[in-house]
Amino acid sequence: MLQKVKRSKQEAAEGAFAIVASKYNPRFVQGMVDAAMAELNRAALVKPLMIRVPGAFEVPVVVSKLLRGKTPYAAIICLGVILRGQTTHAQQIAEAVTSSLAQLQLQFGVPIIHEVLLLENEAQAMVRCLDKNHNRGTEAAQTALEMARVMSSVK
Repeated sequence: MLQKVKRSKQEAAEGAFAIVASKYNPRFVQGMVDAAMAELNRAALVKPLMIRVPGAFEVPVVVSKLLRGKTPYAAIICLGVILRGQTTHAQQIAEAVTSSLAQLQLQFGVPIIHEVLLLENEAQAMVRCLDKNHNRGTEAAQTALEMARVMSSVK
């Protein structure tokens, strides 16, 4: 069951943040991007690095490159929308992305916020990507901020 996104005063988190977002299904992904950026801005962060990739399958390779670079990221937010079709292709992409992001998170010890959504239809996408009450972009940014604070407190 969908729960309403809770809004609270966000404490600023230290470190760099990045958003890697798919260009595919642009209306829905942009809704999440806008919500994530607004939430990060509310926390008075330096503007996060924004990278757009062709589709969901390309998200993990860019995350990997970011993590191997010189910038130490506090968290990386991954956004995308995969709409299930008549074949198993969408499920295969979703599983590959999930597995890859989980491995990268553990390998590098950096929180990777996974909001590459596998959805049944556009109605589900509208609620999760365009509705202010349930926007997964807002939740992704909130999770990134919280995980950045958690990770900085763990010694």
